[in-house]
Amino acid sequence: MCETDDMSVADRIAGDSALFDLITGSFRRLTGRDLADPAAGSGWLYHDAPFVVLAHDGGADPRFIYANAAAQRCFEYSADELIGLPSRLSAEAPERAARQLLLERVGRDGFIADYSGIRIARSGRRFRIENAIVWQLIDASGALHGQAATFSTWTDIAA
Repeated sequence: MCETDDMSVADRIAGDSALFDLITGSFRRLTGRDLADPAAGSGWLYHDAPFVVLAHDGGADPRFIYANAAAQRCFEYSADELIGLPSRLSAEAPERAARQLLLERVGRDGFIADYSGIRIARSGRRFRIENAIVWQLIDASGALHGQAATFSTWTDIAA
């Protein structure tokens, strides 16, 4: 099948086996665990995983390159809106310093498995994520591509 300009962002990332391999392979190499059954494939992680998976690139102002359907529901953005969005915007301004310290810790240690923090959805709804795993996106040759996170527990914060 030829890729066309008409392919949606969601279709593109759902079917991107190289991105799936980067996300799941780096998770496995760093944590020693599987994020998803490799046989399930990129479509399962994108459409059906019951947990959030997000990834951003390694730029100076990192931008989201991956957000599965669970992440889109949690953050209240479509794939078209979320992919390319600076990831710092997932946290309110007062929380951004703590978020930056988290990213620096992940950069130093490769991954952490105990992150909790406050995030903000598109609507302004605030929520606390708990027990998140955040890891470096490192390919099989050791090249760094950014960072990723997964979590399945969050609690809305009353206004």
